[in-house]
Amino acid sequence: MARLSLTRRVHFSAAHRYRRPEWDDARNLATFGKCARPNYHGHTYICDVTVSGPLDETTGFVADLGVLDLVLHEQVVERLDHANLNLDIAEFAEGLRIPSSEEIARWIAERVNAGLAHTTARVRRVRVAEEPNLWAIWEEDDA
Repeated sequence: MARLSLTRRVHFSAAHRYRRPEWDDARNLATFGKCARPNYHGHTYICDVTVSGPLDETTGFVADLGVLDLVLHEQVVERLDHANLNLDIAEFAEGLRIPSSEEIARWIAERVNAGLAHTTARVRRVRVAEEPNLWAIWEEDDA
């Protein structure tokens, strides 16, 4: 069966570092390399969020773009742009999730799905690129 979807791209700049507090500096450096440096580092992320759902035969839409844009602005751009992910986002605090591109994609999918809960659209895919040749993809399980 065919699936209809809609993708919107947003950008945000954020700092982060990778570190497990239960590990010493040598192990963090061996595991995470330069990303474990204590003074953080940043990226300008490009994030593509794809939503899918039933086609509204009246509007021809899978999702109301105004609603999707509002959710992306409130849940992604406003929260992540010019943030230090480790310090400003509770889920990425010391000892919790490492703010890798993979975890950021998962975090975005969770937030956008929550913001779309009153609609028929659901997040199908989130692609987070921290540089032109490196990105992570979160995809909804088909199960």
